[in-house]
Parts: sequence; C-alpha cells; structure tokens
Amino acid sequence: MTKISRRSLLAASAAGGLATAIPTVQFANAAQAAPASAPAAGGRVQNYVELGKTGLKISDVSFGSSRLREGEERLVHHALERGVNYIDTAESYGRSVSETVIGRALKGIRNEVYLATKMHVSADTRASEMMSSLDASLKRLQTDHVEIFLNHAVNDIDRLQNPEWPEFVDRARQQGKFQFTGMSGHAGQLVETLDYAIEQDMFDMVLVAHNFGQDPAFYERFIKRFDFVAPQPDLPRALRAAKKKNWGVIAMKVLRGAKLNDMRPFESGGATYAQAAFRWTLSTDFVDAAIISMTSAEQIDEYLGGSGGLAAGEEDMALLTQYARLTDLSYCRHACNDCAGACPYQVQIADVLRTRMYATDYGDLPFAKAEYAGIENSAAACLSCDGQPCQDACTHGLSIAKLCGPTHEMLA
Repeated sequence: MTKISRRSLLAASAAGGLATAIPTVQFANAAQAAPASAPAAGGRVQNYVELGKTGLKISDVSFGSSRLREGEERLVHHALERGVNYIDTAESYGRSVSETVIGRALKGIRNEVYLATKMHVSADTRASEMMSSLDASLKRLQTDHVEIFLNHAVNDIDRLQNPEWPEFVDRARQQGKFQFTGMSGHAGQLVETLDYAIEQDMFDMVLVAHNFGQDPAFYERFIKRFDFVAPQPDLPRALRAAKKKNWGVIAMKVLRGAKLNDMRPFESGGATYAQAAFRWTLSTDFVDAAIISMTSAEQIDEYLGGSGGLAAGEEDMALLTQYARLTDLSYCRHACNDCAGACPYQVQIADVLRTRMYATDYGDLPFAKAEYAGIENSAAACLSCDGQPCQDACTHGLSIAKLCGPTHEMLA
C-alpha cells in the first residue's frame, strides 16, 4: 500500500472532501494465584488477564508509577488492597524515587505482585552497563528479581539492533534477575520499531500508547468528521501482529492527555470520563491490560471503576465524544511527530509540548520540569524566533510558536 502523509491527506480533504477509509526461570511464589475476578464492588479490580506467553495473570487496570513521590508507600498499598497486582516503574521515574518508594512499599509482600521496570538501552549501550542498571534497579526495589524488564521509550530501530542486548538478556535470565523482556514506546516511529521487533520476535510483551484518539472510525462516526487525528493509524495492525506472536500488550496514555478539561459537567450516573476511556481501550481485541499513573487513593478508586468493562456503552461514547470536541485544538498528539524537522534550531517540539501537558494538564510542575530537563534540544531558541518556521508544522492546527516559548519560560 502506498503511504500518504497526513498533511497531504488534509490538503486533499480541504480541497475536495475525502470519504472514509515458557519462562527460563521459575519464581514459584510470585503472585501466580491471582483470582479470575475480584469481588464485584466499586473501585476494585474486576478482571485479571493473561499477559500473552508470559502466562502472568495481571489486573486489567494496573499501577503506573512515573509520578510516584517520596513517602507515598501508602498509595501503593491502597492499589494492592483494591486488587492491583502489576506495578510498572523505571529507573528514570522521579530520578529513581519511584523504584525506591516501591521497594519500601513491597517490603514483606514482594511475592504478592508482579514488577516491571525499564531502562533506556541505546544502540551502543554495553551489556555490562545494562547489567549494572538492572542491579541498581533491583537494589532500589529491594528484590532479587523483576518479572519483566523493558527497553524504555524505543523510537529508533538502531536501539533494537544493539548486538549486546541478547547477551545481557541470556545472562540476566540465567541469574534469575528477570523472566521476560519487553519494549515500551509512544513516539513517532513506534510502528516501525514494533514491526522490526515483531519480525525478529525479540520480546515477550510491549507497552505502548493507545487510546480512542487512535481510531479514525471514532471521529467519523461520533465527531462527524474524518480529519486523520489518529497519530499512529497503523498501530492496531502492528499490535495484532504482536498478538499473533502471543506477545502480551499493555496500553498506556489511555486518557489521551489526562483530563485537559473538567469533565464533571458531562458525567452522570456515577460513570466518569476516565472509566469510559479505559473501557474503550480494554475492549479492543489486541490490548490485554492498561497502566495509568495513579497519584491519589481517590484516583485509584475511580480508575478501577473501568476494570472489567467488556465494551464502552452509549454514555461512555458520549463522554469520549465530548472530550474530543473540547480538546482537539489544544491536545498535542505526542505520537504524531508531523512537526519533526520543522524547526531550523532542531527544537524537539513534540517533547516540549508533552512536558507542557504534564505541567498544565496533569498539574504536576515538578514532574514536568524534570522531564523538560532531559530534552536535548529545548525550546530556548523559541524565545528569539518569529515563529514562521513552525507556523504550519502542526497538521492538527496547534499554534506551536505560541506554546513552545512559554513552555521554556515555565519549565527551564
């Protein structure tokens, strides 16, 4: 099939209208006896799903810890008390604070949960460096193993071709430091990296960004227009290919930018936008489970209200539709990346706008600043630029120049 850019398609649409279109190491005590379903009570896990060939039965809505703060062990306990049995973390989260807090929280109860952590493996990272990173994570987590170890935020096939990764994996498995491997990703070349990894059968599972905004049919049917909002329209095809390999698939970014607007005026009958978003994602035929950053007990209870949903109902779709209408002109589709290369100063526009979202929409300024500090080419150059180079770079109509400069002033 010939590939056509979203920019070209939008131009064509504007001109004349467009019609639509088995583990190496066994850990005998590690949460293997998860129940088929939790008690049917509000704010609890309602379903446990098998994560592909790993055989791990995990809660369909699980604990993301990217924003876990010092002293928040009780938050982890609250999630576990509600039936969550899968915790996702990374060495970079909170500059390792996340792993440290989780390690303290799980002291004495480690075998009641599954743990996944991650590191950024570059194309030239040595196996010894990978092992050192893993050992440091295990020390912070106060455990001798994790169930899953992932290559973090992959957006480059070169990183997957690192010749020392297989050596590291074999040695770490032989030493009992993890059972399974995976990759995570949510940027512009996600599909290309997934296709390569699947062809090579490199992993046991993947963690990817996926939400209702990926579905062109959603926009055609409910928003009554087809404007190519899906930043990764080929992602479902790639994930179905992963499922054919019996890989586990976990979705993240399911809320499509967190709650960019207060949805309470549109919520009724006790259902919330977040629950609707979870039900939509979990009802797809290629997603096993979802993780979400959980930052309060109330939030955990709300999110788990979306557990066990077989499909998004009419009320759910109404909430998703309203959310899309409210946010389409302010939400940066972080996996779109159409703006890449538009800036002559190589400002990483999508990454800058992602950190802006953490600050203005998540309301988490410290996390946003920490993430912004990790951007190699920040928006400093935007302060002295007239905005012309990126004026039309966003195919969804965002005014990049009006967003990037202020983001630098706020987060630098």
